[in-house]
Amino acid sequence: MRKIIATAIVWFIAVSQVYAINIEERRVFGDAVRSVRVLSTIDVDIIAPVFEDFLKSGANLSIDYQTASSQDVYDVITQDRAKFDMVISSAMDLQMKLANDGFASSLSDQSLAQVPAWARWRDVLVALAQEPVVTVLNRDAFSGAPIPETRTELAAILRENPDRYRGMLGTYDPMKSGAGYLFASQDARYSDTFWRLAEIMGGLRAQLYTTSSSMIEDVATGKIAMAYNVVGSYAMARLAGNTNVQILEFKDFTHILLRSALIPASAENKQDAEILLAYLLSDAGQTAIEELAQLPRISEQGLMSRPHQKPIRMDPGLLVYVDPIKKQRFLAEWSAAVLQP
Repeated sequence: MRKIIATAIVWFIAVSQVYAINIEERRVFGDAVRSVRVLSTIDVDIIAPVFEDFLKSGANLSIDYQTASSQDVYDVITQDRAKFDMVISSAMDLQMKLANDGFASSLSDQSLAQVPAWARWRDVLVALAQEPVVTVLNRDAFSGAPIPETRTELAAILRENPDRYRGMLGTYDPMKSGAGYLFASQDARYSDTFWRLAEIMGGLRAQLYTTSSSMIEDVATGKIAMAYNVVGSYAMARLAGNTNVQILEFKDFTHILLRSALIPASAENKQDAEILLAYLLSDAGQTAIEELAQLPRISEQGLMSRPHQKPIRMDPGLLVYVDPIKKQRFLAEWSAAVLQP
């Protein structure tokens, strides 16, 4: 049984302040009295069949699932210690900061038993899926032009065809999107090519977005020609059967996002949250994540077969760009490159 609750602004009241979080969608799975409250960045329609599979296993639980932006997810846990029992997010850096700063509970050996060392941090943060960060092209918009295989090739195509692509490019706004900031800062950390590409896109008046879904939709309809740095699993799910759109994994490097989960230290139902998390990390749960949600399961073999894929490392190195001064400097440099007068 599912209950659907409309989009709303939810106010969490703390001892010293009131904080507003924009809940994008809320859905309750099952009708058991014992409930696990989950705050997540995964679209509810994507994760729904996984939760339904979990409930079919006989768990006497219900799941109160709420979605919000990655920054809202972080803020509501740190500022108000809201009583969610599990947090799932695509913003690896913000998840690492929650874990590093003591906002996450230790997980049981049962939950961690099947998680490889590279897909977790200590005993508090674990990856549920590994997802490529890709570029999506509208084939009509690139008709007659070579399909780029690297960022250098893409930069050359854009530089040589400014009139064709002016106002027709899309990418995340890292000033508003936690995932967008993660992708941009990791690009800059990995290669100087990012800054050259950012300047070209800025000169062509790239449109800025806060979600992968909206970028993907605009490429599919031809509103924009290209979306740079979108979550690949969303693109593959939403564009299945669409022959007019091409999904690119650049051969110079393709980041692999580790979508991660933790149980907050402020959780009121840690025991049942561990039951749900143990399922998500089990072979049955990972199969459901891959086959039902179409999110790639955690697989070292999958990475080895595609050497251009580079997992974003789940370690304290993620905290470098979360430092307020470092973040301010990065965003100032990004603004100078992309938000050109």
